[in-house]
Amino acid sequence: MVKPWLELYPEEIKKELDYTPSPLQDYLTKAAEQFPDKAAIHFMGKEVTYRDLYDAALKFANHLKSLGVEKGDRVAIMLPNTPQSVIGYYGTLFAGGVVVQTNPLYMEREIEYQMNDSGAKVILTLDILYPRVTKVMKDTALEHVIVTAVKDYLPFPKNLIYPFIQKKQYGIVVKVEPSDNLHLFTDIMKTAESKPIEIEFDFEEDLALLQYTGGTTGFPKGVMLTHKNLVSNAVMCDAWLYKCKKGEEVVLGILPFFHVYGMTTVMILSVMQGYKMVLLPKFDAETTLKTIQKQKPTLFPGAPTIYIGLLNHPELKKYDLSSIDSCISGSAPLPVEVQQRFEEVTGGKLVEGYGLTESSPVTHSNFLWDRERVKGSIGIPWPDTDAAVFSMETGEKLPPNEIGEICVKGPQVMKGYWNRPEETEMTLRDGWLLTGDLGYMDERGYFYVVDRKKDMIIAGGFNIYPREIEEVLYEHPDVQEVVAAGVPDPYRGETVKAYVVLKENSSISEEDLNAFARKHLAAYKVPRLYEFREELPKTAVGKILRRALVEEERNKLQDQDEKLG
Repeated sequence: MVKPWLELYPEEIKKELDYTPSPLQDYLTKAAEQFPDKAAIHFMGKEVTYRDLYDAALKFANHLKSLGVEKGDRVAIMLPNTPQSVIGYYGTLFAGGVVVQTNPLYMEREIEYQMNDSGAKVILTLDILYPRVTKVMKDTALEHVIVTAVKDYLPFPKNLIYPFIQKKQYGIVVKVEPSDNLHLFTDIMKTAESKPIEIEFDFEEDLALLQYTGGTTGFPKGVMLTHKNLVSNAVMCDAWLYKCKKGEEVVLGILPFFHVYGMTTVMILSVMQGYKMVLLPKFDAETTLKTIQKQKPTLFPGAPTIYIGLLNHPELKKYDLSSIDSCISGSAPLPVEVQQRFEEVTGGKLVEGYGLTESSPVTHSNFLWDRERVKGSIGIPWPDTDAAVFSMETGEKLPPNEIGEICVKGPQVMKGYWNRPEETEMTLRDGWLLTGDLGYMDERGYFYVVDRKKDMIIAGGFNIYPREIEEVLYEHPDVQEVVAAGVPDPYRGETVKAYVVLKENSSISEEDLNAFARKHLAAYKVPRLYEFREELPKTAVGKILRRALVEEERNKLQDQDEKLG
């Protein structure tokens, strides 16, 4: 197939890359050999060197072996971004295990489902989350729980003060006593051996990760990602960031590692290239601004809501953000206004990328340097990645500028869904991954997403793409965040509703917004309904949950019908 985008590559980016067939954890071994005394992690004032990270991961691996973990067994990690999450991840791989990333915001029902679906034998979690795990443990295959605490990797005196902060913040302090199936992370680090474990790996076939999708369309599915999938995507990322220097960059780690985007672009890439990760367990605008000023990160992978949160902080101007050189935004569409403002504030580059859990996750991005960036485009495919647009009616490949479903191929594409052969067959066809996103490619090879297939609004027979409406409303100077969705309408089938968060001290009305929208959109695309909110529902990585809002509307209508009935 002709790949027009390859003509756009600068000479620094190879069109075909080499992938050493080594399992993912080998890169930590190499980093410890090459950069033993360099900081791998900075966490709230404490630093962990690559040598210490490697030793700790081996200790964790040897402890897992002592618990009976064998090659292919699943080990769940239910942690925010902390040193323990990195240690547990690589330690599981050293032991031959498969990591199951588990969102620490999950409640009992969600934990139980994921543990049963994955068949995880061991879980590593925080002390304050331990009570949730104990409630479901008997109904799952879990045999052992390893408990850690945020204070375990805090410097003195923060480690002494933190339990009091935790009690004030969460209302609890959990005291955990070790037993046959309950293990303390701190004890493991004191007593376990840090000897290498010899295990044979099949680079192409062996799983490194079960990454669960968000579950917005039903039960979450476990995406099977192999060592090759994750290594290849990190190698592609490094090729794209060709001006970055091995062993020298500082990466801001706000994106959670239990989401594949943060895992690949922050954790895996950093270990592969000997970068320092500056970890933050959650996003808070003020803490993030202070951290940027003090730690001077050069790379900042993020999501639009993170950049928006920083830009709208009332004291933004007092912070120095000039260390930031490169940012790739993912997880949701990046409004053009946000891109421009962030670049003005930092002096760095912010570009939109694209991917999904099933592709480890990145497939496309705009260029950061030396080439133009195309407004509204997700960019072009990464090296060794093929992409095309297929008709949803005929299944045929479409010519440029025609809208269909974006499909991708490449070494980063998943092996399939865990224990779901039928759904795997529906999503992987002839080597192509069907993304579920509607879009088109222009003549030069730039791709554009117009919307999720399932988010397209059909009102009065017209196809309406929420992203187009959102882009327009984001241009209004009083709008901080917005999401458009299709809600039931007895006459049009669906109608457009805009949910809006206004900037502080703004007092614009629905009429003002409507007049603004009418200047820029065809009449049938203009929202018929507006709702002003203090905040919008989001995933842990900052993606706005459009479907949650649609569900709210359906429930409201149902309640009204029941009252009338």
